[in-house]
Amino acid sequence: MAITVRQMAVIVATLGVLSFIFGIVAENKKPAMGNPIQGKDTVICKYPSAPTVPLGYISVVFLVASTITGYLSLFYPYKGKSIPQSTLFKSHGFVVFFNIALFTGGLAAALLLWPTITEQLHLSHNVHHNLQYDCPTAKTGLLGGGALVSLDSALFWLVSLMLADNAREDYFDEEEKDGKVGVSEVHI
Repeated sequence: MAITVRQMAVIVATLGVLSFIFGIVAENKKPAMGNPIQGKDTVICKYPSAPTVPLGYISVVFLVASTITGYLSLFYPYKGKSIPQSTLFKSHGFVVFFNIALFTGGLAAALLLWPTITEQLHLSHNVHHNLQYDCPTAKTGLLGGGALVSLDSALFWLVSLMLADNAREDYFDEEEKDGKVGVSEVHI
C-alpha cells in the first residue's frame, strides 16, 4: 500500500502535537527554584524531583521527527510519480511557507533545547562556592513557548504539504494536456 498525502499529513500533525504536549508538560512540571543548603564554604542546591529534562528532550525528538517527516513529505513521489523540485519552488506561496516551516522548526528547537540543557546543568552542577547563590532553574516560559512554536512548525509543514500537493496536481494536469494530441493538431 502506497503512502498518501493525507497519511503523511496525519503523521506530521501527530508528531507536532506530541512535541507540543511534551513541551507543555515539561514546562508545567519544572520546579520554580531549588532549595539552597548552606555548607561550610559552599551552597548545595537540592532540586525537587521533576521530569522536566527528559520531557524536554522527548519534545525535541518529536519536533525533529515532525520536521524531517514534513520536509520529506513535500518531495515524496506519491503514486510512484515524482515532479521536479524546481516546479514546487516556482510557487511563491510554497516558498514562503516552506521557509517559515524551516525557520519555526529551528526556533522551536532552540526554545526547547535552551531551557532543557540549562535545567540539566543546574541539576548536575549543584555545588556552588558563592554563599549568596539562590539555586535558580531554567527561565520560565521558554519550554512552553518552544512547545507552541513546535506546533506552529508542524502546521506550517502541513500548509506547505497542501501547497505542494496542489502544485503536483497542476503539474500532472499540464503534463496530460501537453501529452494528448487533439484532432485539430494532427498535420498530414
